[in-house]
This record gives sequence, structure tokens and C-alpha cells, in this order.
Amino acid sequence: MTLVRTDPLRDLGRLTEQTFGTLARPAAMPLDAYRSGEDLVLHFDLPGVDPAAVDLSVERNVLTVRAERPGPAAEGADLLVAERPHGVFSRLLILDDTLDTERISARCEAGVLTVTVPAAEEPKPRRIRVGRAAADDGTGGTGGSREAPRSTA
Repeated sequence: MTLVRTDPLRDLGRLTEQTFGTLARPAAMPLDAYRSGEDLVLHFDLPGVDPAAVDLSVERNVLTVRAERPGPAAEGADLLVAERPHGVFSRLLILDDTLDTERISARCEAGVLTVTVPAAEEPKPRRIRVGRAAADDGTGGTGGSREAPRSTA
């Protein structure tokens, strides 16, 4: 079988877009992100990537997705065309403080990695009991060494 390439400049342009991406479409790990209720849902296209080769981590509200796609050539084969990107790919996303990074979940199905980041629970108001000052015991002092009751909120 012989493969004929007719336009080397077009092929070079396509390879450049796939390797470095464009402003409209980043290379190698396209992403969709949306809100579903209060949760943030992220979809990463990772066709041909084994879920065991995906590393997902979060540190200081920075979510890192790292994946590796093996090269296309089998041992002893003559590679004719290599247009699909391969190697190690990563994306960094800065998450808002209103998201709960302790409860992130992820699943990979049909070459799509879905990451769900739930909203953080809002802090609930806390009542603080105010104690009364110690009563004057007639000595003209502040009532000795008695202390005001402490809050047990």
C-alpha cells in the first residue's frame, strides 16, 4: 500500500494546529465546562487513553489533569502517517473558593473523562453566648477571682 500526500503545506498547517492548537481550539485535551446546579462539571476528550494513565490532582484550588497516550507505531512497523497527538498532556484549572475540592469525583467512559466538583457548603452562622460580668460582692472590688461564663458554642 502506498500513501500519496498531495499538499505538504496543508499537512504542515494541520500538524501545527494539532501540536500547538489554535486560540479557538487548544491542542490534545479539549475541555467542556459547565455548571449543573451548584456543581462544576468538566469533560475532557481523551480518546485512546487508558483510565489508569490519567492522573488527577488538586492542590491549593489548582486542578491538574495529566494523561498519557502511547505512540501509534507497533514494533517493526513502517509508520506512514502520524496525525493523532501522542505523549503526555496536561491541563491546569484554577478552581473557585466556592467549590469543595475535598469531594471531587471523576470517571472515564468512552474516551471522555468527566470530573465533578461539588459546591462547598456555605458556613453556617454560629451563636456565641455572652456571659454576665461577676456581681459586686460588697468588697468594692470586681467580685474576687470569679470569671464570667465561657461560651460553649
